[in-house]
Amino acid sequence: MKVAVDAIIFGYSKNDGVSVLLIQRKYEPFKNAWAIPGGFVLEDESLEVAVRRELEEETGISVNFLEQLYTFGEPARDPRQRIISVSYFGLVKTSQYQQLKASTDAENAKWFSIKKIPSLAFDHKQILLVAIERLRTKIRYQPIGFELLDKKFPFSDLEKLYTTLHDKEINRRNFSKKILSFDILEETGELSKPDGKGRPSKMYQFNQKRYKELLKEGFHFEI
Repeated sequence: MKVAVDAIIFGYSKNDGVSVLLIQRKYEPFKNAWAIPGGFVLEDESLEVAVRRELEEETGISVNFLEQLYTFGEPARDPRQRIISVSYFGLVKTSQYQQLKASTDAENAKWFSIKKIPSLAFDHKQILLVAIERLRTKIRYQPIGFELLDKKFPFSDLEKLYTTLHDKEINRRNFSKKILSFDILEETGELSKPDGKGRPSKMYQFNQKRYKELLKEGFHFEI
C-alpha cells in the first residue's frame, strides 16, 4: 500500500469565475488524460511538504493557502495497486498564476472552469466534487473569499465572488447588510475607477487584524 497526495487548486477572476488547475498525464495509467496534480509521498516527507512539492513539480506554482480536504481510499481507485490519497485544496487569484510549467510526469497544466471540466483520470472527478462542496460550505462560515479579491475592492466585487462560488443569485440587500454588520470591512476613502457602466463606488479592504480580535471574543462569521 502506498500513500499519495493530491492538490485541488481553485482560482478566481472577475471575468472567468471559478477555475480549477489540472494537469495532463504524461504516462500510463490514463496517459494523456486530465487529472488533479499530485503524486506519491516520499519516505522522508510530511504530507504537506509532499503536496507542495508535487504541485510545484507538475505545474510550476506554489500557493500560500492549503488545507487538508479528505482521504480517499477505495481499494480499486488506482489500477496499479492499493493507493490511499490525502487531498488538499487551496485558493488563488488566477491572474497571479498564469505562467504554468508542467514537468516530471505532467505533459501539460491548464486552468479549467469548474463548469467545463474534462473527463478526469482515476477517481478525480469525485475528489473535485467533494472539494467544490467544501469550498461552498467553507465560505459561509469563514471569510476565505477575501483571499481571491484585490487588496482594495468595490463591494460589488465581493457580491460577485459569493454569487459565483455559490453558483446562484444572492439577496444583495441582505448580503450587504450582514457583511457590513460584521465590522471586518473598512472603507479606504477611495473610489473605484469608472468603467463606463456606472458611477464610481466606494473601495473597501478586509481588516484581518479586526477579524482575529473578534474571533478571540467568540465571533462567528456566517453568511
